[in-house]
Amino acid sequence: MARPKTVRAPTTASLPNNLRIPSSTPSLAKSLGRLSRQALLDLVFIWLDDRNIVSFPPYLQADGADGPDDDEALPYPAGETIEEVRQVYEDLKDRKGAKREVLERILEGDWRQGITLRQLAMADLRYMDDHPASLRWTALELSRIDMNRKNSKEIPSTDWSGTVPRMQAATFVQGLQREISPLVKAHYHLAHSATLPLTFLRIFVVDSPYQSPRQAAEIFTDSSRVIYVAFPDSCPYVYTSIASSTGSKAAPATSSAATDTRTLQRLVRDSIPKALSRPQERFSLQATSLAAKNLPTLLALRGPGRSRASNGAFSVFADAAIEGSPLDPRPSNTVSPEEHIQAGQSGPAERKENTNGLATKRRSNGMDRIPLSPDLKKRCLAIHSRFGTLGSSVAPAPLDRLDIRLLDKPGSSEEQDDVTDDVDDSLSTLPTVSLTFSGSDVIGGIRKLAELGIVDPERMPSWMTGEEGVSVASVRQGHPLQRDT
Repeated sequence: MARPKTVRAPTTASLPNNLRIPSSTPSLAKSLGRLSRQALLDLVFIWLDDRNIVSFPPYLQADGADGPDDDEALPYPAGETIEEVRQVYEDLKDRKGAKREVLERILEGDWRQGITLRQLAMADLRYMDDHPASLRWTALELSRIDMNRKNSKEIPSTDWSGTVPRMQAATFVQGLQREISPLVKAHYHLAHSATLPLTFLRIFVVDSPYQSPRQAAEIFTDSSRVIYVAFPDSCPYVYTSIASSTGSKAAPATSSAATDTRTLQRLVRDSIPKALSRPQERFSLQATSLAAKNLPTLLALRGPGRSRASNGAFSVFADAAIEGSPLDPRPSNTVSPEEHIQAGQSGPAERKENTNGLATKRRSNGMDRIPLSPDLKKRCLAIHSRFGTLGSSVAPAPLDRLDIRLLDKPGSSEEQDDVTDDVDDSLSTLPTVSLTFSGSDVIGGIRKLAELGIVDPERMPSWMTGEEGVSVASVRQGHPLQRDT
């Protein structure tokens, strides 16, 4: 009798959490192997918790009672009870050992039947908590669309008046799934960060809208198919990132446009505001010209603690580095320039001792201080007035990259630029010169150049001092013209 053909119909259902990846998959061992020994043990204890044991059951002797009797040939015999499995990992925790020992125990012993998609997602997010600079993130601003001005060309409003849209996790994921499911099959994992005030959404996609996609096991560990979305707490910003294409070499290449990294990112970005929108309350995502590898940097520059207007010179007030505020009605000498310099050069105890009002500088041996020369004192005042706390140890928010496109034509004046804009504005965004600064802390490096007297801080444009709080911008006459991503 001929075997009936399998009928596969497309469905909007997401990939199930309990879909197992074979433990023998080489790329799975590589993915879990990124974690430290302690991180692996912490994950195992979460899996073995009474609340999660149904979702992540280990392999026990009772599971192999009806199968082939080959447990004795395996390096890790199955435990009899859950408590016995817990005790094994408690013993591993109490003594020193290699990470490989824990990893092999997981894959060849207690979870020999496979690791589920949810377990792999939990491992990825744990790695992200341990390495907040492992991915490059782009900050986007959530803006409210005025339904009475649908045809207006004005920029959507970003004035939240102290309120931001509330996100119900289950409802949001359902809405996002409804937008994405016609093109791809996806797995969603939503969890709050253990170290940062934000919520991660991990989205893994395969290029098939069918219920049971016939994919190789390596596909499910391909990081190029994963996109991350981070939602800061009580903040109208969204961070998005796509992992670098470091998937398994054994995974077959795909020509699907839906799983191209740029197409995937745009697809998810367009779906996020639709999933958050409600009747008579629509949202859109606007570029903020900020991208960085350091999540704490995004939280500092586009997070709940401050706005885009409190960077650069104004950061000294936002970070409470000095007393007073720019709107303080008291006399302007409430905080003297000398006290401002000392705030960045000495600790609180030293600040109390230096009450003679003289700007000083510590010798290289650190034993005493010498008065600053007038030129050096003037330069220090200019640096503090332009950079504030950005690029210093008071409130670091390091940018690893700064891409600037200069639109000014060589030898052109301001009046000529105005005439050119009136004649042909379509060419105004074509850069004449593109500048790229890269390093562990670009703004801090520019600040160091100013301290050494190599560049003049008084003539620096705002995007070089961190006042604009951007990492990508098109600049004309020293000022960013538009928001880019």
